[in-house]
Amino acid sequence: MNSPSQSLQRAEAVARHECLAVHDYDLRLDLASDEKTFGSVTTIRFGSRGGETFLDLKPVRVNEIRLNGEVVDPDLLERGRLPIHTVAGDNELVVDAVMPFRNDGEGLHRSTDPADGRSYVYGMMFMDAAPSVFACFDQPDLKAPYTLHVLAPADWTVVANAPGKCVETGLGSSALWEFERSQPLSTYFVTVVAGPYHLISDHHDGIPLGLSVRASMAGALDADADELFTMTKQCFDEFHRLFGIRYPFGNYHQAFVPEFNAGAMENPGCVTFRDPLVFTSRVTRGMRIQRATTLAHEMAHQWFGNIVTPQWWDDLWLNESFAEYMGNRVTADVTEYADAWVDNAYARRQWGLNADQRPSTHPVAGNGAKDASAALQDFDGISYAKGSSILKQLNTSMGDDVFFAGVIDHFTRHRFGNATMHDLFESWERAGAGDLSSFTTNWLRTAGPDRIVVDRAAGVIRRTPPADHPADRSHSFRIAVATDAGWSTESVTLDGSETPYELDGRTVVLDPYEDTWAVLEADPVSADRLEALLPAIEDPALRAGVWNNVRSAFHNVALSPGDVIDLVVASAPVESTEDGKRRLGTWLLGDVLPLAPEGSLERVHTAALGKLETTDAGSEHQLSAFRMAISTATDPADLRGWLAVTPGGIDLDLDLRWRVLVRLAALGATDAEELRAALDAEPTGESRVAHMRAAVSLPTAEAKALAWGVFTGKLDVPNYELEAAGLGMWRGGQEELTAPYVDRYFDELPDTVRVRSGWVLADATEFFFPVTSLSETTLDRARLLASDTALDLSVRRRLGDAADDLARKLAIRKAYPTS
Repeated sequence: MNSPSQSLQRAEAVARHECLAVHDYDLRLDLASDEKTFGSVTTIRFGSRGGETFLDLKPVRVNEIRLNGEVVDPDLLERGRLPIHTVAGDNELVVDAVMPFRNDGEGLHRSTDPADGRSYVYGMMFMDAAPSVFACFDQPDLKAPYTLHVLAPADWTVVANAPGKCVETGLGSSALWEFERSQPLSTYFVTVVAGPYHLISDHHDGIPLGLSVRASMAGALDADADELFTMTKQCFDEFHRLFGIRYPFGNYHQAFVPEFNAGAMENPGCVTFRDPLVFTSRVTRGMRIQRATTLAHEMAHQWFGNIVTPQWWDDLWLNESFAEYMGNRVTADVTEYADAWVDNAYARRQWGLNADQRPSTHPVAGNGAKDASAALQDFDGISYAKGSSILKQLNTSMGDDVFFAGVIDHFTRHRFGNATMHDLFESWERAGAGDLSSFTTNWLRTAGPDRIVVDRAAGVIRRTPPADHPADRSHSFRIAVATDAGWSTESVTLDGSETPYELDGRTVVLDPYEDTWAVLEADPVSADRLEALLPAIEDPALRAGVWNNVRSAFHNVALSPGDVIDLVVASAPVESTEDGKRRLGTWLLGDVLPLAPEGSLERVHTAALGKLETTDAGSEHQLSAFRMAISTATDPADLRGWLAVTPGGIDLDLDLRWRVLVRLAALGATDAEELRAALDAEPTGESRVAHMRAAVSLPTAEAKALAWGVFTGKLDVPNYELEAAGLGMWRGGQEELTAPYVDRYFDELPDTVRVRSGWVLADATEFFFPVTSLSETTLDRARLLASDTALDLSVRRRLGDAADDLARKLAIRKAYPTS
């Protein structure tokens, strides 16, 4: 029963949908009896045409299965599937099983908070995880209402998709929670959030609102509750105005849960978020915008995704692209974060563009047609950032009246059902959009971005479509032009391969306001002049556009690492230095500096110190500059000094203390004992993750062995610590220590499928890739293994993408040697 399960094939889903109509699920979960497993009794009532089909189930063990009163042999269960013989008409299936609590962020995840030893549970059913919680027909187009009954420890609170309450407490150390029958849901939307969570309640426009977080973070949630509730209310008002359809799922609870893999999950009535979005330390405005847009993104899903759900995973992009577009738009329009689109330019643009230029690129639409596992691989920057950009373009061309009339028609026709992209585009055409077939073909069904550059010698702007994916795309965008009086904008439409554009020696930035989707690179002349111009640019969107032009040019070997460093020194990019892997700071530290001329790290550190000294005390840019200074410090004495005294306007909170300790560890200026003492002094979940990253960053054989034990599964840790171990292991300057692990990575990676699955299997492939081994031999090994069709599909995809990153770094180093 514990062997790897099968991924649902599209043809199987079609056949099962034609056979079955699910009437409802009744779930009884016992979360109180064991810390490793839980009881799960599922009753499914469904109609059938009769004949053979199968149930999805991934238990620890089965107590009993009955179909229409007759016992079904549990030994028939193989690789997560139970064959059943249905009768024509109504059927009832009852499965009594014991299920596993998990620590990988999927299924029913159980976590113990190191701050107080209390345990928390939440459900994440996305993509093949639901059968590890309850027996089901696990595909998005077999929707049904759910009724939940949850037995939990008496001191726990339980929240689910529908309103509920504790109905019985006289059960010893347990209590029984009963929930109302939900609206029809796909299996991947079902959730339960249970534990001694700290809850805050409010209401708006007839909708009960709730927030929750683990008890040790109660003070932080209390501090943020007013902002979170205010944004929630503002977004509800705007979505009701735009859609004309009221939120239909009863309560709206937002649960911030530990060790969550994604940013959030849009479960109707009970949205789950990663709890680092409740801020226990000071953060920049960028992180607050990220939280705001995430909140609005999940609210958009309540309509697009939850009221109407994709029929199959090949339209998953539409869920995410729509929510990405609406989340940013609504945040910018109605909350205090009017600069949401600027932050999106820093945080998301290059994520999508880089994904779109890889060998693994794919069309925005129509992916995952074969099976669910294939669809999961395309859950990436193309589905989010590119799809959102294209919907934004479509809205601009249609206008709001037609755009939202079509969306409302779509919601109305398919309410609480399933639909396809074709259905949505038919609704837009009915609303007056005209024939969208050409748009669909060129923008949504053809992979890869066009490359648009300035050719100064020829006096043209030139478009080059991707060689393997030619498309007939028209681009309309603005160009920012430097003048003696500042910056002005000019509009350009590029219908063919090129259009005349005389620069007359001017400095330009192509499409700084993201009017189109393309790779737009800073030309060498403009890039050289930006060093003098960038510090004076006050328009935040234009600054973001400059950095995206620069990043694209660097990515495509059209700009040297030294040129990038010169720009950083001229105007340290403190607008976007959060730790997210798509941000400027992470790109600078991980991609640019390892290839930059000797002394570049010290130059960037000096620039950060300069920004720190000249920025207003207490400002977010001061905090960003301080973070950059920590990350680039090479003198342990400076770091030790900051542990004692921080610059005025900055308090040494938990986040900053661990940043300093991680940097000290990477420099070999601390030891395991000091790091352990820091963890023991404040043993929070945040500390535990940071401690892992610091511990494996030490330049010792023991530190690297610790990290490797996490990779191989010898040391079982939760998902956030898995990520920290991978990110801390490969440190520049420690190549002698890590060299033996380069070959071991490729030798042992295939067997990691035995110790993890799903989301974290792919993540571990990426986190532990030997990023500091910049050699053709490493690239050859990566490409060879990624070509092995016997390798797990998600591992192959992440490995292939990592190989592409490495190939680009090697190309940059070859083009711009530093010695």
